Amino acid sequence: MAKYSTGSGGGGDDGDACELCGHETSSLEQATVAGANLLVCSECAPHGETEGRGSGSHSGADGSGSGSRTDADEPNRRKRAAQNTARVYDAARSNTKRWEEEGTDYESDRLPYLVSDYGERIEAARQDAGLTVEEVADELDVDEADVHALEEGRATSAGVGGSLVRAVEERFGIDIVDE
Repeated sequence: MAKYSTGSGGGGDDGDACELCGHETSSLEQATVAGANLLVCSECAPHGETEGRGSGSHSGADGSGSGSRTDADEPNRRKRAAQNTARVYDAARSNTKRWEEEGTDYESDRLPYLVSDYGERIEAARQDAGLTVEEVADELDVDEADVHALEEGRATSAGVGGSLVRAVEERFGIDIVDE
């Protein structure tokens, strides 16, 4: 029988084979390995659910169950999980307080939906006009980093406002807002 079969047993020859290591024997037992019910030899049986699939080698298979959890570990595991959850909630609460106190200005200069190739369009228009990024930034009275972000297609992640997008459209006579 092939390794990692469905666990139906059989084979009909002289004897059955272990579904983990392939060892042929007449004494096989059911074991759950990595969620599958398999017929395994006595040497592979200790592997069970605690160590996952066997490697075909029987060395070190002493059945100690080194990967298993005991009931005594459960309170400690639950305590650590509760502490981690509390830390996450505390961090979220501090961020909420900051937004409540400082507010946001999303509405004052919202970034409109932009066409997918807006960065290339802006860069081409700037180059056609014979201007550098620095010159455009000076002319529009904005940071060079914002103009770079537009040309690189990073308007959203850089926090570029909609007013700069409209100013660039107007300056170069291009359409980059997807309306």
